[in-house]
Amino acid sequence: MTSRPEGTPAWTDAMFTDVEGAKSFYGDVLGWTFGEASSEFGNYTQAYRDGKAVAAVVPPMPGQDGEPQSAWCLYFASPDVAATAEKIKSAGGTLLMEPMQVGEFGSMCIAQDPTGVVFGVWQAGTHEGFEREGETGSYVWAEVFTREPKKADAFFTQVFGYNSKKIKDEHMDYRVFDLGGDAPVLGRMVMTPDDFPAEIPSYIQIYFAVDNCDKAVERAEAAGGRKVFGPMDSPFGRFAAILDPQGAAFAVIDVKTTVGEMPEMV
Repeated sequence: MTSRPEGTPAWTDAMFTDVEGAKSFYGDVLGWTFGEASSEFGNYTQAYRDGKAVAAVVPPMPGQDGEPQSAWCLYFASPDVAATAEKIKSAGGTLLMEPMQVGEFGSMCIAQDPTGVVFGVWQAGTHEGFEREGETGSYVWAEVFTREPKKADAFFTQVFGYNSKKIKDEHMDYRVFDLGGDAPVLGRMVMTPDDFPAEIPSYIQIYFAVDNCDKAVERAEAAGGRKVFGPMDSPFGRFAAILDPQGAAFAVIDVKTTVGEMPEMV
């Protein structure tokens, strides 16, 4: 059994053609250190901040066609990955990787929602997921970016049993999902043609916490990354969106530097 409620973000990893380059970049930007590559599991390499596991990087699988696009994958907790996989299919999603056991660590699958958003599901064994969350250098938040919000909202609500609320703002369609308490677990943004060229697929934007957003952006640019948005102040924190040198999108946010009133949710 997982200690995290079903549908709670549990872990994140990314595939990189140049794993050493990724380790160097995220070490510079987020202060990560890295464990030994696990040759038994495709050279899967865990990242740590202050000794706590926060993410992982992995090279492409041998024989993979073409050069894969690097992207961060968010895994949602499940007490039964096979049952969640069935829910994904019945809600109109697609399994990209069928449920599989990863040694004693746990079981996983990789899926895609009907709008193209790729995500994972993690049933914890000995690896329970994030050992550090919401603190500097670790996962703090995530948002589904999609061009078809109604489809995505229906899918994630059906699969994980989320409740949802919308920000009361006629100029912005932003929704927040929760599991029945006050604590939100996931956001949803709409991708507009002005901000997102057609070739950028729907995805989940992962936010990592930093002490200073502007300095994190400077470190990212110095290490070969590219700022695509921000830094911008918000009631949730000062944040910026970045592409790493291998094209993986992520965001950084200083949650302690907030500006403005929290928006009303309806």
